Amino acid sequence: MRREWLEYQDMIVRTGALALALVFGSSLAATAADHVAGPYDPNPAPLAPAASDYGDADFVFELGISGFVSPDYEGSDEYQITPVPIVSIEYLSIPGIGAFGGRDGRGFSIGPSFGYTGEREASDFPELAGLTDVDATYELGLKASYEWENAEIYGAARYAFGGAEGLVGDIGANVIARPTERLILKAGPTASFASSDYTDAYFGVTPSEAFASGGRFTTYAPKGGFKSVGVAASARYEIFTDWFVNADASYERLVGDAKDSPIVKAGDENQYTFGLGISRRFSLDLF
Repeated sequence: MRREWLEYQDMIVRTGALALALVFGSSLAATAADHVAGPYDPNPAPLAPAASDYGDADFVFELGISGFVSPDYEGSDEYQITPVPIVSIEYLSIPGIGAFGGRDGRGFSIGPSFGYTGEREASDFPELAGLTDVDATYELGLKASYEWENAEIYGAARYAFGGAEGLVGDIGANVIARPTERLILKAGPTASFASSDYTDAYFGVTPSEAFASGGRFTTYAPKGGFKSVGVAASARYEIFTDWFVNADASYERLVGDAKDSPIVKAGDENQYTFGLGISRRFSLDLF
């Protein structure tokens, strides 16, 4: 009975892995990338993979969970703790198409980039009384980076749809330190931008909302441009073979039309995040 259960579990893992490969395989082939960026977004792997690092494995991916401290909503001065999944694809080899990814992250990389912002319900926050709710927003796009031994630069652009629509993205640079073979440290400046449609959804106030708020908010129609500037840092430590502890922290200051929003003035233009999680690398022979 136990053997049958273990075989059943193995079948589930392999089926799920194959499904992931099929879902992201077309994107990987089209963009010569191997990385699925989620809320935890390490760099995509290089275009020149070292397939020999993986032996007979066709699919190498990482799964985990992180606890994330972040503002209740953009511009809020209150914080919440939420669980965030860690999902990344390190290597994928598809027969007849080719192999993507590798352990060495140096060089030019390009891959898909994803983002997600949960629903903002005004009824959950007394300071937002009078504003309409904003549904969850999903973001899909590309991320590119170039990494040297001790530094990297990166940029990402995504199309947002759902509660807010428009173009969003971020750019940045990091200094990289590798004190040991198991530990990688990164830190550097970052900036984000958004189009006017996106900015208006989260920072704008319509005449009807201004009236419903009883005059606490004034009508405001923000334009697009840079949304925030700040610094970000991360640490990644391999505690055991294929087991990792991941820590991320950032400080962002809202700028431009986002900063001038009545919503932000009722909250805080300074935004902090911190995440701590654990993940594991899996290697599977699928084909």
